[in-house]
Amino acid sequence: MLQFEESVTHGGGLAAAGLQPITGTAPQGDALPRAPAAGMAALVPPSAPARLRRVNVADKRIINGQTDVNQLVPFKYKWAWEKYLSACANHWMPQEIQMSRDIALWKDPNGLTEDERRLIKRNLGFFVTADSLAANNIVLGTYRHITAPECRQYLLRQAFEEAIHTHAYQYIVESLGLDEGEVFNAYHEIASIRDKDEFLIPFIDTLTDPRFRTGTPESDQKLLQSLIVFACVMEGLFFYVGFVQILALGRQNKMTGAAEQYQYILRDESMHCNFGIDLINQIKMENPHLWTPGFREEIRGIMRKAVDLEYRYAEDTMPRGVLGLNAPMFKEYLRYIANRRCQQIGLDTMYEGAINPFPWMSEMTDLKKERNFFETRVIEYQTGGALSWD
Repeated sequence: MLQFEESVTHGGGLAAAGLQPITGTAPQGDALPRAPAAGMAALVPPSAPARLRRVNVADKRIINGQTDVNQLVPFKYKWAWEKYLSACANHWMPQEIQMSRDIALWKDPNGLTEDERRLIKRNLGFFVTADSLAANNIVLGTYRHITAPECRQYLLRQAFEEAIHTHAYQYIVESLGLDEGEVFNAYHEIASIRDKDEFLIPFIDTLTDPRFRTGTPESDQKLLQSLIVFACVMEGLFFYVGFVQILALGRQNKMTGAAEQYQYILRDESMHCNFGIDLINQIKMENPHLWTPGFREEIRGIMRKAVDLEYRYAEDTMPRGVLGLNAPMFKEYLRYIANRRCQQIGLDTMYEGAINPFPWMSEMTDLKKERNFFETRVIEYQTGGALSWD
C-alpha cells in the first residue's frame, strides 16, 4: 500500500503534509494542493477553502498532469472511458463455465496424449502467476503515475480483470485436480517460464519503487518503456503461444471448458493491449521529446529479446508436433505479432515478410459474435451484452 510519511491534519497545514500548491492561473489561495509523487491523487486538507479551481479539460495530461485527478469529468480522453464501459459490458466469472467434460477427459488415461498434457500444465504454469504480475504492475506502479482520471478508471477495471484471470487459471487447476505446488511454482522451476518472468520483473520494479518519480525526460522514458513492455510484450506477445495452444485444443473439441475461459481471457487481454497502445501513443503525442531515435532502438531491442524468449517457451511446451502445431510455426507467428505491435506504436517493421500462420486466431479476436466458437453456451453476461473484441 502507498503511504505518506506524514499525514494531513487540521493543524499541520500543507507544509506538514509535504504538499505544495499546484501552479496555474487560479486566484491566490484557491490552488489545489498536490502530492509530491507524480500521479498521486490531489489531496485537499479539511481546512482548504470551499471554492476550488475547476478542472480545465485542456490542462489534463496522461502523465505529469497538474489537475485534480479525483475529477473524472470533463472528459478529455473519451476513448479510455469508452473502453472502461466496454470492459464492464464484457464481464464474466470462471464458475459460470462448465468443466465436467474437461475433468472426464483429463481423468481418462487415453483422453489426451502426454504431449497434450505437458502443453496444458506448462500453459497453466505460466499463466497462474503472469496475471498477478500484471495486476501488481498496475496497482503498485502504473496507476500512481497516470494523472488522467479517465485512464485510471480503466486501469481499475483492468486490475479487476487480471484478478478474474488468475481466478480462472486456479479454477482450471482445481477442477482437474492438478498438483497445485507444481503448477504455481513453475515460474521458479521451469526455465522457459522463469526466463520470461525475470525479463519482466525489472520493468515492474522500476514503477513500483516508491522513490520513482516522473517529471524528467529520463524518468518519463522509463515509464513509457514499462508501458510498452506490458502492453506490447507481456499482454501483446507473451500470452499468444499459450492462447493458440489451448484454443487449438478447443477447436478439436478437447478441454472445451478451459478453452472457453481462455477465449474470454484473450478478449480481455486484447482490450488491455489496445488500451495500453492508445495510452502509449497519447503520451508520445503529448511528450514528443521522449520518442528519440535512441529510445526507439532500445524498444526494438526489447521486442527482439521478447520474441526470442517466447519462441523458447514454444519449443519447451511442444518439443514435438501436437494438435497440428509445431514450434517453427510459432517463430513466424511471433514475428508477425512483433511487427504488428511495432506498427501500432509507430516503429518500423522488424521482420520483413512475416505472415500469420494461424488466421483463425484473427477471426477469434476480430469477429463480433454472440456464441463462442465451439458452441458450448450463449455468451450473455449482462443485459444487452455481446461478445465484443474491440
